[in-house]
Amino acid sequence: MKPFALALSITLIGLLSGCAISPQNRDLDHLFNDKLFAPPTTKVNADDVFAVSSEMRHYLKVQIADQLRNKGPQQGLIDALSSKNQLKVEYDAAETRNAAETFRDRAGNCLSLTIMTAALAKELGMQVHYQSVFVDESWSRSGGLYFSIGHVNLTIGKRYHDIKTKIDDNIAITIDFNPPVENKSYHTWPIREGTVVAMFMNNRSAEALARGEVDNAYWLAREAIRQDPKFASAYNTLGVAYRRHGNLMEAERVLLQAMAIEPGNTQIMSNLAVVLKDQGRESEAGTLVAKVERRQPYAPFHFFHLGQDAMKAGDFKTARDLFTREIDRDPYNHEFHFWLAAAYLQLRNYPLSRKHLGIAMDFSPTRNQHNVYASKLDRLQAYQ
Repeated sequence: MKPFALALSITLIGLLSGCAISPQNRDLDHLFNDKLFAPPTTKVNADDVFAVSSEMRHYLKVQIADQLRNKGPQQGLIDALSSKNQLKVEYDAAETRNAAETFRDRAGNCLSLTIMTAALAKELGMQVHYQSVFVDESWSRSGGLYFSIGHVNLTIGKRYHDIKTKIDDNIAITIDFNPPVENKSYHTWPIREGTVVAMFMNNRSAEALARGEVDNAYWLAREAIRQDPKFASAYNTLGVAYRRHGNLMEAERVLLQAMAIEPGNTQIMSNLAVVLKDQGRESEAGTLVAKVERRQPYAPFHFFHLGQDAMKAGDFKTARDLFTREIDRDPYNHEFHFWLAAAYLQLRNYPLSRKHLGIAMDFSPTRNQHNVYASKLDRLQAYQ
């Protein structure tokens, strides 16, 4: 049986929300066991996600008031977001921030930037619609966990009193801070604001798990499920939290619920297989693993790990080929390009080493990581 890793969903995996379901659905209560966990040391309040700070109101009412008045609220806000001389927001996936935190830091991942923009647009009285974007599978890792990366954006329309009919394509503008592929159309589907809040809570839960904060992760994943009971990724995260806390029966129950929502989700299957194996139920775990392997013959990071082994063995040509194969599956992962650059450096192919180190820098998910790659690129150029 091949080794398999715990899989955690970040932001979104699949379309999970259909008709609206009350966040207080009592059928969910059997999935939660609050007594097992210490109270959270972080705020778990859905009302904070889109809350507008006094600084945000001052920005709209004073700093760009003339721009909003002259260009209209829709175009004025878009120009403020896109201009390097105004908001100056940057993509930074170090943590998922709420609207006020994103505005304060002028940085965030695609979900955080979407939330901040929506909060500003709603403060101006505009209509806001959210979309999940279908993207090729992409992964990252942190704290011994693997994270599947999803993507969201939003569409803003004119203010409610500006039009009497439903929003249409002539007045709606889509804002995407980090499009999967620039200048390329991609499939989207609408999601509710409750699902966006669930994504936010789920991201924060996953980030807490990566830091080893299992109690906080439980409460955040719990709230994610409360906000959208059809969001399977939140059940997956809660299942991992239970498992890391040593509560295998609870983990199994939650992951079975996740599979009922998304029967074909290989990440959920993999996590359930881990929990079954922990309970000594090898046969059931093996059946699930075989099913995962049929759907996904090579696990995320499979060729990457083999490439790292080849690097340790000094077989740099094999490492180069393995890293290239992983990049073919996930071309936007900064780690893959960095290690390919390292293999090319060992092979004394300096132009390609420089090229992939530059790509790693461009795809770096955080400011700190970007600076690390920039420093390495400077050293490589100086060395040459």
